[in-house]
Amino acid sequence: MRSFTFHPGPRLIAGAGKSDALADLLPEGPVLFVTDEQLVRLGIPDAARDALQESGREIILFDAVEADPSRTTLEAATEAGRSAGARSVVGFGGGSPMDVAKLAAYLIGSDEDLDTIWGVDIAKGQRLPLVLVPTTAGTGSEATPISVITCEGGVKLAVNARPLTADWAVLDPQLTIGLPREVTAATGIDAIVHAVEAYTSARLKNPVSDALAREALRLLSSNLLTACMEPKNVAARESMLLGAHLAGLAFSNAPVAGVHALAYPLGGLHHLPHGVTNALMLRHVLQHNAEAARDHYAELAPIVVPECEAEGSQARVALLIERLDQLVSQSGIATRLRDYGIDIAEAPTLAREAMKQTRLLVNNPCEITEADARRLYEAAW
Repeated sequence: MRSFTFHPGPRLIAGAGKSDALADLLPEGPVLFVTDEQLVRLGIPDAARDALQESGREIILFDAVEADPSRTTLEAATEAGRSAGARSVVGFGGGSPMDVAKLAAYLIGSDEDLDTIWGVDIAKGQRLPLVLVPTTAGTGSEATPISVITCEGGVKLAVNARPLTADWAVLDPQLTIGLPREVTAATGIDAIVHAVEAYTSARLKNPVSDALAREALRLLSSNLLTACMEPKNVAARESMLLGAHLAGLAFSNAPVAGVHALAYPLGGLHHLPHGVTNALMLRHVLQHNAEAARDHYAELAPIVVPECEAEGSQARVALLIERLDQLVSQSGIATRLRDYGIDIAEAPTLAREAMKQTRLLVNNPCEITEADARRLYEAAW
């Protein structure tokens, strides 16, 4: 066996209604509760907040997190928690609130300067106790030590360091029941990309992340359309939530690559949902990687196309890419850049921005040059 390192992620509690028991997971004292305005308006965090208040804890509600959270938002959340003397942090929502919660817990606990910790394994300080509660089945942020923040000029920067791993993740499928189809679709495709890219990650692929990625892909690919078409199907919601978590564990150890690298400029410059931007680039990057990652893609293919077992590796790869593209379309996501008002003339700019994602590009099974990126954006147009 070749040597490898695997970090198991947070402790996990899963089950309907488990988000009402957060008080059992947190120390005494004020709690910074990070979420977003829409969730608050819908009343989704109410039961969890009420249970925390009944435990006697002061709740510092920060609900100003937007999609692709900005540095300004992160700094505001951090200041809200610091000035109120927060002793712990809860991130409640999709990837954006959880990303903000992770970094706010770290910045309050460590008192470090944000600009000194961008990158991989630079942050080594102490954070506040942290519990993450996903309300979508997609980002896997509750499982990872990664926080992505949109900075000046729409550039996405990340802190990827083990101290950002939460103490607990709570998977409560009741929170995802009735999620709008477009959100279910986008977050589900995001999770599928996590699984595929973790399995083919060039640098840190390992047997444990492989096993998690395969099971994640099985759960996600077989339940995505059911969750989209039957939003109150509890079994499908449970499978999606668990699949997204397993994919998060996989890619936090075997990092994502080219699909994400090319997706980030679309989100940063055009403010499209992260899962949508991954969906837009998925087919094209996989086709670019098809020969370099042929064996690995061929291994994944029977998970989503069971009838391809008897086919050769090239045929398996083609069928995998075709089926994943079908899942994107059938889930309801438009698949062309032009569908979102993006001009083909933007391809050079998008390609230049994608080249800044060096932490992701280095994980791709084969090189993606700026010329390659421009070609792939043009293909996606």
